Amino acid sequence: MSLLSRITAPTAGHDVARLVAALLTHHEGIRRAAPTALPGTAPHPVGTALPTGPTGLGTSAARVAARKPAGTPDAPDEGGTGVPRLYCPPALRDDPALGQEVNDRLVEWADEVGIYAGRLDRVRAADFGRLMMLAHPDTDDPDRLLAAGKCALAEWATDDYYCDDETTGSRPELLGSHLGLAYAAADPAQLPARYAPAWESDLRDDPVRVALRSGFEHLARYAEPSQVSRLRHEIAVLFVGYGQEGSWRSRGHMPSVHEYLVHRQINSFLPCIALVDAVGGYALPATEYGDPRVRRAVAMAATAATLVNDLYSMTKEHDSSGVEFNLPTVIAEGERCSPREAIERSAEIHDELVHRFEAEAAALALAGSPQLRRFLAGVWAWLGGNREWHSGSPRYNGA
Repeated sequence: MSLLSRITAPTAGHDVARLVAALLTHHEGIRRAAPTALPGTAPHPVGTALPTGPTGLGTSAARVAARKPAGTPDAPDEGGTGVPRLYCPPALRDDPALGQEVNDRLVEWADEVGIYAGRLDRVRAADFGRLMMLAHPDTDDPDRLLAAGKCALAEWATDDYYCDDETTGSRPELLGSHLGLAYAAADPAQLPARYAPAWESDLRDDPVRVALRSGFEHLARYAEPSQVSRLRHEIAVLFVGYGQEGSWRSRGHMPSVHEYLVHRQINSFLPCIALVDAVGGYALPATEYGDPRVRRAVAMAATAATLVNDLYSMTKEHDSSGVEFNLPTVIAEGERCSPREAIERSAEIHDELVHRFEAEAAALALAGSPQLRRFLAGVWAWLGGNREWHSGSPRYNGA
């Protein structure tokens, strides 16, 4: 289920909401807070140029490692909500005015391309502009943040329209066809002249395809071709995840825990995280982004970020049939444990992934290029902004 569907779903019963808040609060009390800066890097001030010199993994192995900051005190509840900080860095900045500007522009764009017609109040309430502002702290350019927001909202609209919402035409038997045509809007189909007009007409008749093409066109103002190709790859993988969840729904299948965690790596925030450098105004070389060690670290971070959404959305009811796929639900079913134990285990899995990203990314930063150090620091900042957005959203904390 898409992020927008989750955060705009009705609130769950009070017993469920209180259980989640209480269990996560207990979980927080036994863990220290994560450092603000990824060890081996420093937060990158807006407008600061990258240093020059040799780049690439292995070219700077002699650099002296920065010492990891000493453990900080346990983090308190945020604003008395009862929802804790998992092991995750704090957000590096909070600029409400910038977030509001991006959100206003994003809602205006959604209206222009036609997604969520008649439901733009849901888009505005979701406040994705604030998410972009929090998650990309190394730029204060609202148009760059808007480019990332457009791509993200187009991806989530794809899920809603084709996978989850029957009122917008979602049908299991059409899912593969819809996703294939949606990808052709992101990676333009090159047709013989005789058939190109028919495809263009089909594209313009579907608001999701219009949104995907528009988002990529805006991104191309700032991103290098390799960065645009990177996002296309991550979206193709994301669409595989949409298809996987669709197959579970169509046959009433509850995945095992390991199957679900595999799914959460491909149906995750990774397409958003992949834009860290493009939004920040620099480019991580494709050879470094594709390095298996970098891929491993970034994939763990993306999974952890998505599990934050799983945990917060436990206070929502998403599916009228009563079936919803999130890690606590899958653990409770597969491991025959109580909701209390399932939430605790889910939080532990999140924290393990963040700890592993922290350690592996810090090691990579020592041997990588300046661009890689900045990118990994940006992923760390993205985790903090994502967590802050979830913790502050009234859609998750109003129960």
